[in-house]
Amino acid sequence: MIKRRKTSVVKVDSVRIGSPRPIVIQSMTKVATTDVARCIKQAGRLASAGAGLVRIAVATKADSRAFAKIVEKSPVPLIADIHFSAARAIEAIEAGAAKIRLNPGNIKKRADILRIIASAKACGTAVRIGVNEASIRDLKKADVPAGRRVGLMLREMTKYVRLFAKAGFSNIVLSAKSADVVRTIEINRRIAEKFSYPIHLGLTHAGLPEDAKAASAVAIGALLAEGIGDTIRVSVAGDPMQEVLIAKEILQSLGLYKLNEPELIVCPTCGRCQVDVVKLARQVKRVLKDVKKPVRVAVMGCIVNGPGEAVDADVAVCAAKGKGVIYRHGRKRTTVPENKLIKALVNELEKC
Repeated sequence: MIKRRKTSVVKVDSVRIGSPRPIVIQSMTKVATTDVARCIKQAGRLASAGAGLVRIAVATKADSRAFAKIVEKSPVPLIADIHFSAARAIEAIEAGAAKIRLNPGNIKKRADILRIIASAKACGTAVRIGVNEASIRDLKKADVPAGRRVGLMLREMTKYVRLFAKAGFSNIVLSAKSADVVRTIEINRRIAEKFSYPIHLGLTHAGLPEDAKAASAVAIGALLAEGIGDTIRVSVAGDPMQEVLIAKEILQSLGLYKLNEPELIVCPTCGRCQVDVVKLARQVKRVLKDVKKPVRVAVMGCIVNGPGEAVDADVAVCAAKGKGVIYRHGRKRTTVPENKLIKALVNELEKC
């Protein structure tokens, strides 16, 4: 079991973020905010897929008006993504945002920040202080050393946190993101050492789904394995549903998320195999699409790992030439011909 870093708890409408609570998956709508109907529909799909919070860009006054309408019909608490404008932040708070995201690199005037804090305090709105490496870089200098970029992010974060603390506002979540995996890990470790607020994890503009998956898993997974992180957003270009699915996979791999669906374990295959394990596994995967319970199923192709994996699985198939052994909860149940393996597997699954 991963021991999570102890944090305060932040109230985001009906959602709670912090170490005593499960890690919250977030995503973001990918359509124009003024397209109210599509935003509501996308927020609903994301909530159904497992997102506990959904963020929406609020860049213009028209977006603020649309955001108010979306809040009224959203099935999930909404976060307003704010950059540059204190007015937009206050409009979003008054429109019913459960949380707003502020970027210290883009809203810097002390008076503006204090106005936002006062509004959030009055309305019970949570705030994420979200530093992006690209926003706080000294753009006048062409080459800022990587180590200094991490220091700049921490410095900007610290300034903001101190201002919130002086104003008596503690309902905050912290995040620092980079497109670089190593710098993302480093800055979040340093934030975790310095502050006790919940931390939002993610890589910024990680790429297309097929490219973002590995980088996000490494950055987010490494931090989660150290107990750092209380809410996550996997950023990918395109369909936000992919963000939620990848996030669930990352959490599940660390034992931090329980899906009400099967988990399939398949041996990597080698020269000892006397059966087409990949073909068999794909047949099993098709069967599992109709199973709606959290069972672990293993498909193995030889005696090296087969019996061992069978012990940890709810149901296991250990295949050999022309036949296979079916296990349930680590106990051998039956040996059947290869052409009856799937039927035998289904019979054991029904007993789990």
